[in-house]
Amino acid sequence: MNTIQASTDRSSRRRARSTHRTETTAFPPYLKRNIPLYELLSVDGVEAIEHHAELILQEFGMQFRGDEESIRLFVEAGAEAQGEIVRFPAGLIKQLIKTTPREFIHHARNPARSIAVGGDNVVFVPAYGSPFVSDLERGRRYGSLEDFQNFIKLAYTCPHIHHSGGTICEPVDIPVNKRHLDMVYAHIRYSDKAYLGSITSPERAEDSIELSRILFGTDFVDQHCVVMGNINATSPLLFDGDVTRVIRTYAAAGQGIIVCPFVLGGAMGPVTPAGAIAQAHAESLVGIALAQLVRPGAPMIYGNFLTTMSLRNGSPTFGQPEARLAYFAIGQLARRAGVPLRCGGAFTSSKVSDFQAGQESADALTPALMSGANWILHAAGWLEGGLTMGYEKFILDTNRLGMMARMLEGLALDENAFALDSYRQRHSHNEHFLGTAHTLANYSNVFYESTTADSGSFEQWELDGRKTAEQRANAIWKQQLAEYEAPPLDPSIDEALQAFIREKKSAKPDMWY
Repeated sequence: MNTIQASTDRSSRRRARSTHRTETTAFPPYLKRNIPLYELLSVDGVEAIEHHAELILQEFGMQFRGDEESIRLFVEAGAEAQGEIVRFPAGLIKQLIKTTPREFIHHARNPARSIAVGGDNVVFVPAYGSPFVSDLERGRRYGSLEDFQNFIKLAYTCPHIHHSGGTICEPVDIPVNKRHLDMVYAHIRYSDKAYLGSITSPERAEDSIELSRILFGTDFVDQHCVVMGNINATSPLLFDGDVTRVIRTYAAAGQGIIVCPFVLGGAMGPVTPAGAIAQAHAESLVGIALAQLVRPGAPMIYGNFLTTMSLRNGSPTFGQPEARLAYFAIGQLARRAGVPLRCGGAFTSSKVSDFQAGQESADALTPALMSGANWILHAAGWLEGGLTMGYEKFILDTNRLGMMARMLEGLALDENAFALDSYRQRHSHNEHFLGTAHTLANYSNVFYESTTADSGSFEQWELDGRKTAEQRANAIWKQQLAEYEAPPLDPSIDEALQAFIREKKSAKPDMWY
């Protein structure tokens, strides 16, 4: 056999093993945590942060820019307003958030893919918000609607991504005031997993909800969470009027909101982690409380984007030890508040999928999982501090998510795990276990097998073309798109969705900024 044929046969066997695992393994729609959480702080430590968050809300308050209705709601609930600044007496916010569900279901159009949010549940969600995309052939470029659709298809086909995401990348070839319609439709059409809607204005949020009503039915949407919005506070201590109106729009419809402060230590919050954590805690809870004033019981997620920055050049940094410590503290705060927790995932400042990207992503994702996060946004694809969505990075990240899913399963301690029969079948103490019935029965799924790593010999790696992990990921995403098949969608619903979009688009001129 020549070397080319040998290399081809090895590649075919690896693909066959991968296909076998996919066909024979039932992947859950979301994960259950079966390992302990890491609690960094004592009860006194957690209470100290809560106390300082209360002091921030009492002494400095929160600014609500251009939204008199939100100010009115808080004043009627017992807060004090001076212009746009609202100050909160001790205990008020804690009281207001008590109606927030500790767990809820985010329904997908395929009921088998609906996800449970909160408790011991963990959901992996793609990266969000990048204006650029990149791949090995075409490099870094502005995202398009085709790229947006491609990433939805990749997320749909990946068993370790549980949610279709939201603005996976910005389709800049579509007018700014209309692209939300194409994005929500793409999530509905090319995936049957749960999805996020638009948050860039109250009108676009309402369009996202209306598209969901067409898909699920008005009565169902009124009683169930089927679409969510991911909003940011304008840290420090400010909510823009468009943001608070979006919160009120989703909450009034009974839909979910992720309230996420955006804190870079030393810029949008104190440079010391404890002060930044207290500020972020205050901001998250105020956004959650606003939704509860609109509709008690509205599903909410306590969001967190708290990281460090380079004080030399002002750029955000990721995977740093201070941010890891903050995650552990924030996990404890969210659990005491009784609200599901969102943390970030595979963060990196790297522009390519190199060692820096792998190290930073691993050191951001792992503490998020150990802190008790329920909703891991930016779990796959993130590059360049969030400016770029990478095709190869997406595949490399989803492979690692599979490893993390296996870790969250914990250690099996049943009869099969202790494998006594495999000892009984051997004839001597120094005989290996490779041929035992127990090994043969378990070999195909007992260890997680990476889809992007090469664990063979140097000679075998040379015969296979000396490919890097990034090159192997490049081939994988292309194969996944080539083999993609859209989930079925009722033609009458599809036509109703498209008719709504046509009507909305024809009602206003294009805007590109």
